[in-house]
Amino acid sequence: MRTSVTYPLKHPKRFKKQLLFWAQQFDNVVWIDSNDHKDKYSQYDAILAVDALTSLRTDYDNAFNSLNEYQQSTQDWIFGYLTYDLKNTIEDLKSNNFDGIKLPDIYFFQPKKLFLVKDGQVEIKYLKMVDDEIEDDLRTIELSNNQKSGPLANGIKIKLRIHKDEYFEKVSTMLAHIQRGDIYEANFCQEFYAEHSTINTVETFNKLNEISQPPFATFLKCDDKYLLSASPERYITKDGNIVISQPIKGTAKRSTDKEEDQRLAKALSIDEKERSENIMIVDLVRNDLSHTAEKGSVKVEELCKVYSFLQVHQMISTITSRVSKAVKPVEILKTTFPMGSMTGAPKISAMKIIEELEETKRGLYSGSVGYFAPNGDFDFNVVIRSILYNAKQNYISYSVGSAITSKSDPLKEYEECLVKAKAMREVLES
Repeated sequence: MRTSVTYPLKHPKRFKKQLLFWAQQFDNVVWIDSNDHKDKYSQYDAILAVDALTSLRTDYDNAFNSLNEYQQSTQDWIFGYLTYDLKNTIEDLKSNNFDGIKLPDIYFFQPKKLFLVKDGQVEIKYLKMVDDEIEDDLRTIELSNNQKSGPLANGIKIKLRIHKDEYFEKVSTMLAHIQRGDIYEANFCQEFYAEHSTINTVETFNKLNEISQPPFATFLKCDDKYLLSASPERYITKDGNIVISQPIKGTAKRSTDKEEDQRLAKALSIDEKERSENIMIVDLVRNDLSHTAEKGSVKVEELCKVYSFLQVHQMISTITSRVSKAVKPVEILKTTFPMGSMTGAPKISAMKIIEELEETKRGLYSGSVGYFAPNGDFDFNVVIRSILYNAKQNYISYSVGSAITSKSDPLKEYEECLVKAKAMREVLES
């Protein structure tokens, strides 16, 4: 049983920064921040989970069965991630590309200490608590001043894993696959990286979060490996017997000129190529959800709606389904993973072609971070707009991609990737 207490917060934003700073003493950290986006499907404004009591860490082989056993036996809050390469346990696929981050394929932990921030309050839930531990921790958190513990990034030299001309060649190869009918759409990604480089992880995350302010910001620490994510995308959530998926397909840049910015958003909403990308993925998600849904319950609640974030406009659709109590939570993840917005259609063919053309193992990029509640509800994001960091190897990585369809122009796809990469590059190079 967890000891649970609730406290009002005088300064929620300041408390959140202090809480993340305080969390750095632990080897296992998951921080999720909605940045005050009023999402009707979210349960909390922010969550911090730290200090593993138990954990699951393994490669892709039999990973979902292992996760199901762990989730069912724990019946508690568990937090962690799913890497893109779990595709290899679902289908006969491989991941042989270069990997500079080297995270386990799947990792979840049961936190001893859990903070749930909502509506100006923090609910604190501790396992195996000693006397006055919560009060002592709160005093320490309040004294945390978020002082810088080292340099931010300052002039890190970013390299391209795939150079521009090679990118055009690879997109042309993918277009040839589409013309032959092998696939209709595929998300093609490229890595930007830095070697022999170090960053202050908390300061870098705070800066990335500040300039993006996305609804699914995530700071993850797994020993000496980090994820600093400004993700705008939800992969999937379960609330009672309702499952919701919200794929993003379609991106346009923002403008500081209000009228031009409105024109850019309007142009995205009616763009034939962007809408066709989104609708193809909606069809894929509908099919994925149908594997666990009650008959006739899969519905498209919102189609191709444009949402505006600080860096970009995004086209988002919302698909829901209803599941019976007999369906295990992990089964819903297994039958929908990897998410359609990061793969393509048909999904298996797209993933095979992606593996052939990309140069980097995706790992946690285009995977997911999230949590299970004790009642089996869950919420998971899509790991995009993110910096990955291996502190031991001094290796920094961020990847971006775009959906390639028959209507794709390689130059425009490349420019879309640069728009998506802007925030990460700005944070690392400034």
